[in-house]
Amino acid sequence: MAIIEKDAALVSRLRAELLAWYDNHGRDLPWRHGGRDPYRVWLSEVMLQQTTTAHAAPYYARFLELWPTVADLAAAADGEVMAQWAGLGYYARARRLLECARTVERDHAGRFPDSEAELLKLPGFGPYTAAAVAAIAFDRPANVVDGNIERIMARLYAIPTPLPAGRTFVREAAVRWVRDERAGDWPQALMDLANQICRPKSPLCLLCPLNAACDAFRDGKAESYPVKAAKVTKPRRYGVVFVVTDGVSVIVERREAKGLLGGMLGLPHTQWRAEPWQIDDVKPMFDLGYSDAGRYEHVFTHFALTQQVWIARVGSSAFADFLRHHNGWQALPLEHVKALPTVFTKALKSLLSLDHTPA
Repeated sequence: MAIIEKDAALVSRLRAELLAWYDNHGRDLPWRHGGRDPYRVWLSEVMLQQTTTAHAAPYYARFLELWPTVADLAAAADGEVMAQWAGLGYYARARRLLECARTVERDHAGRFPDSEAELLKLPGFGPYTAAAVAAIAFDRPANVVDGNIERIMARLYAIPTPLPAGRTFVREAAVRWVRDERAGDWPQALMDLANQICRPKSPLCLLCPLNAACDAFRDGKAESYPVKAAKVTKPRRYGVVFVVTDGVSVIVERREAKGLLGGMLGLPHTQWRAEPWQIDDVKPMFDLGYSDAGRYEHVFTHFALTQQVWIARVGSSAFADFLRHHNGWQALPLEHVKALPTVFTKALKSLLSLDHTPA
């Protein structure tokens, strides 16, 4: 398909109207309080990937409290950063966050490059993050397209190609609205419009400052866009997780640096395999008396997990003796278990009555 050009004068007028709307109705977000500090913009953009604003905000505040500058983050211990990231999911982002901070500090004298092309060379910077930081932090005209802007452009141009294939046409549409004027405010205005008016369900089209150019609004089909491909059922895997506790702490391990949940603390468990585990199949991680605490579900990016929970409650002396004889394992106080990835805190729910946010 070809994107139909919209009248340039109309685009310019509506762009100005949206920016005026943004001046009056833009959200008060914590990462907008630091001016155009590239470190803060970058940190917020990385955290906001695959999560909501409300969920990311307390993590952002805590990171800035602990590591207020890129130099502070670059000097931080890997384990401490990974622990503070726990609960945000997609843990490879935390590893790349550290790698990028150290690269900026080592190779760029602690200053982020100010162009999209140079930002793309940094660890963890893909096309979206590079465009967002270039625009928001440095006021460079850049084609910033996240899921919110994707929805707006799919509706403005009534793009019929289902996502993800339709993203090529979405980007082609979005770039036609990019200008030098207020380049950093433009993507933020679109994001706020998507949050408040161009919502996934029940969009408030009559209040939208862009509705004069919106093909989906004209056709009365705003909720039909963006068109999405049929969902593919995720493969399911099965595991058994072992909870060993003395009532004060729980046994954890530091996972290998690479791979799923790399570098994070986690509970010991069997491999995650395609077939359900039978009791006779499971060799207990430790020779302890376990009780079956049930099972729970967790969804990763590429698969869904059903995990059984085996709990062993031991006395404090036996717990301490166990740690002395098993190198590589450590005790994590129960009040700190929320530093574990969600897939493991779910295993502790029956033990601690924790509240959980689905990942």
